Amino acid sequence: MNRASPNFFTRAGAGSPPNYEMLKEEHEVSVLGAPPPAAPVTSTVINIRSETSVPDHVVWSLFNTVFMNYCCLGFIAFAYSVKSRDRKMVGDVIGAQSYASTAKCLNIFALVLGIVLTIMFIILCIAAPVVIADMIQLMKESFQHS
Repeated sequence: MNRASPNFFTRAGAGSPPNYEMLKEEHEVSVLGAPPPAAPVTSTVINIRSETSVPDHVVWSLFNTVFMNYCCLGFIAFAYSVKSRDRKMVGDVIGAQSYASTAKCLNIFALVLGIVLTIMFIILCIAAPVVIADMIQLMKESFQHS
């Protein structure tokens, strides 16, 4: 191997490597040309129609359907919620509000009824053994006296 052979892996330029971003910008300026003279600024106004948001209460109705479905009120509320969502998708805001209002009332009634019946069931489960034990005690005493 000859030590005097030229080194092919040296940089071509002795200075810093070219800045490619700068070259790209220069190319874009040359392709696009100079910026146009200042033109009058025009503005566009877009009027966005503000629709009233209609809550459809689907999640609440689904909760009542799964957990508080006494007298099928949760299922009925869920049906009205779905109807409200359908009306909202069609663009019938008044119909959607009507169904949503009915679904809200049914959900409130189903929730209150569910809470009241659950509390009554808990009280019954606590009180029933006490009442049964008292009845057994009374029956024992009545049979002993006879």
